[in-house]
Amino acid sequence: MSEPFVNLKRSHLCGELRVQDIAEKVCVMGWVHSRRDHGGLIFVDLRDRSGLLQVAFNPEASQAALDKAHSLRSEYVIAVKGTVAHRPEGTVNPELPTGEIEVLAEELMVLNEAHTPPFEITDRIEASESIRLKYRFLDLRRPSIQKNFIIRHHLYQVTRNFFSAKGFLEVETPFLTKSTPEGARDYLVPSRIEQGRFYALPQSPQLFKQILMLAGFDRYFQIVKCFRDEDLRADRQPEFTQIDLELSFVDEEDIYEILESYLKILFKEILAEDIDIPFPRLTYQEAMDRFGVDNPDTRFALELQDITSIVKQSAFKVFSQAIEKGGVVKGLVVKDAAEFSRKDLDDLVEVAKTYGAGGLVWIRITPDGWQSPVAKFLTDQEKTEIATCLETGPGDLLLIVADPQWTTVCTALGNVRLHLIKKLQLKPSQAFKFTWVTKFPLLEYSPEEKRWVAVHHPFTSPVEEDITLLETDPGKVRARAYDLVLNGSEIGGGSIRIHRQTVQSKMFTLLGIGDEEAGMKFGFLLDALRYGAPPHGGLALGLDRLVMLITGENSIRDIIAFPKTQKAACLMSNAPSPVDPKQLRELHIKTR
Repeated sequence: MSEPFVNLKRSHLCGELRVQDIAEKVCVMGWVHSRRDHGGLIFVDLRDRSGLLQVAFNPEASQAALDKAHSLRSEYVIAVKGTVAHRPEGTVNPELPTGEIEVLAEELMVLNEAHTPPFEITDRIEASESIRLKYRFLDLRRPSIQKNFIIRHHLYQVTRNFFSAKGFLEVETPFLTKSTPEGARDYLVPSRIEQGRFYALPQSPQLFKQILMLAGFDRYFQIVKCFRDEDLRADRQPEFTQIDLELSFVDEEDIYEILESYLKILFKEILAEDIDIPFPRLTYQEAMDRFGVDNPDTRFALELQDITSIVKQSAFKVFSQAIEKGGVVKGLVVKDAAEFSRKDLDDLVEVAKTYGAGGLVWIRITPDGWQSPVAKFLTDQEKTEIATCLETGPGDLLLIVADPQWTTVCTALGNVRLHLIKKLQLKPSQAFKFTWVTKFPLLEYSPEEKRWVAVHHPFTSPVEEDITLLETDPGKVRARAYDLVLNGSEIGGGSIRIHRQTVQSKMFTLLGIGDEEAGMKFGFLLDALRYGAPPHGGLALGLDRLVMLITGENSIRDIIAFPKTQKAACLMSNAPSPVDPKQLRELHIKTR
């Protein structure tokens, strides 16, 4: 039976006690992590968020406490009064910070009993993720999960201290706002008072933080929750947190410097890691050319090489015809991989096809020559020039993609590269590698919508010298946009914004957004731009993804307290769920 919580004061957390506390009288409280019955002695590992502490029940200290300890089970909540003592010789546990001491129990109080949990509360958990999420209140008791949230808490404090010291003001922006569907789907909230009208939960505070710059706040930051109704992956959630910034009278260099300084301090404070600044920079064009993706993991030397000029007149028509249509041919060398099986090679071909390529040419470089179905179509001179360009030799595997579309070649071969990094378990050159990717295309053409769409968002400023191309060649306009990539994951992105109303209107026209639609969706921003808008820009860092990378977790769900599944459901609370018909009537809504 549990006992009332009366006249008890906890003196220490379980993980706080050390050798210097020996002989001190203490009162500790927590959950029974494990119980070991040694006949006349019982040992309990007591757990709270600070760690584990061994409690020893023996007749010399208290027969009454020992008798009660026989009833203890896993996850019972207890309070123990006793004396800190050295562990007996030979029983010290060097793996635990409290491993040199134990508490000799003199009083035991059971504060609450517990059902047998559906899985063991340990980091060696074998339960499925669905079970863990259903019983999230138990999963959150695991030490490794709690450590993640201690790190996350520390990150919040470092963030607020840093940006406050740099002159930023923390300002909250609305959660109930206007739907501006340019990008992912909005989560909509019906208005009870305004029949047939809806709020939207913000995908980002973009418009409001720009308004703050127009209002003269100069430097804004916010640790803010955002919402996107999109298909989910291991590193995405329908609700997520970002560190949001906006600054006035700045250019890209100012934003790079601020972020680099922040991350250097953050990694030093949390991981005791010294990261090098400034971070290297790649243009979008260079990132795609060398790595095949716009979020490259540059810790690996495996890079794409252009061999278009070498095979321009090739007898192999896949190469020459792609080039005739304005395309390119790129190759990738995998050192010491000539022994790949046919299945391994077929798997690589499928990866390339998945990302749009018609196929993947593979060539084994052996001491006896080139082994490949296409080797007979290549001249000795072409082979020599390819080998020189790609720095390849016997024992290597050569992979080539050709296509009329430059992006298809880069993307297909870039994802083959990522597949190989995982398959071969290549060792990264360092633990953490940041890279800025800059000067993205401002626009891309959507064949489905038959119009230009913004690559980032419609408020991103074009590179100044490209503005004249907006009317003549929109596809060549570069954006003053930048992404921050860590170990191949995009952790943040932003841009210098359009601060001139004439340029913003021109951008809307190019996107097929007429004056009436622009006024309906973004009228308050356009109005504000007419009243003296300073040059400004900003960035948002994905806090969840950043914590995931810092902690080394593979899933973003392990660093969010109450995450959703890939179907955007909360298994613990059963959200989303039906609601009372009366609520729907009040909102003037019928379901079909």
